[in-house]
Amino acid sequence: MSLLEVKELTKYYPIKKPFQDTKYIKAIDGISFSVGINTTLGIVGESGCGKSTLAKQLMKLESMTSGEIIFPSLNNEKRHSIQMIFQDPYNSLNPRKKCWQIIAEPLLINTKLSKKACFNQALEMMKLVGLRPELANRYPHMFSGGQRQRIGIARSLILKPKVLICDEPVSALDVSIQAQVLNLLIKLQNELNLTYLFISHDLSVVKHIADNILVMYLGKVVEYGPRQEIFNSPAHPYTQALLSSSPTINSTSNQAFELTGELPSPLDPPQGCHFHQRCPFAVDECKISYPEKKIIGTREVSCHIV
Repeated sequence: MSLLEVKELTKYYPIKKPFQDTKYIKAIDGISFSVGINTTLGIVGESGCGKSTLAKQLMKLESMTSGEIIFPSLNNEKRHSIQMIFQDPYNSLNPRKKCWQIIAEPLLINTKLSKKACFNQALEMMKLVGLRPELANRYPHMFSGGQRQRIGIARSLILKPKVLICDEPVSALDVSIQAQVLNLLIKLQNELNLTYLFISHDLSVVKHIADNILVMYLGKVVEYGPRQEIFNSPAHPYTQALLSSSPTINSTSNQAFELTGELPSPLDPPQGCHFHQRCPFAVDECKISYPEKKIIGTREVSCHIV
């Protein structure tokens, strides 16, 4: 059963200029997917493809233009059932608050628990993420980057969510620390039965943690399916290019090509397939119409040539 379903989600930002028609930045343009209980959906794509905007929609930090976000099994628990781990552990923590206060803040705001009860729950959460309780009264600047991200993880878990949005949670950390944090996330997922939406540009990280992968390009989904299928035989040329650019992926010779050019502006996307200007396999049809979604095995692919 799906824990989260997203149907035809769009987010357009209006750009208004005097004496001109309003234009729209199509940050998200008709995205649909579902995520099962205790699974991880990896969301990948270049900067500017709409990954962080998607996270904001799911967290209700911004209102959507259209579409639906459904939690079929949560009913009235929806409000606190989805939380977020932020990318930068250095700027996402309040420097004026102690470690336990940062972790307990969601409890202090959203519950009627006493300060002592919140403190005790913060200590338990510190233990869960591998922080010693005696560090509770330290301030963020007294912790390493990896420890700060553990504080952020503890804060996101304090309200006992079902879904965690991980917005590039290890990209600001050293490689050795990245592995520790990833292993912690996997351990917590198994212990707490969590569902993750893991946003990243690092495909080696996504391969390590994700069950399914959603590949985004200019606000649209170009490929979506099980991790092994996408890594072993990517169907969309953009997916092939992303995998080929990763030094950890062994791409076959007919898949490997260099991704050149820059991501087009979402304010004025190319006609037809948005990727055709950068795609070495593009045909005339790619320049005319946007491809319909095709089902290939257990995957969804939007491409004229597959």
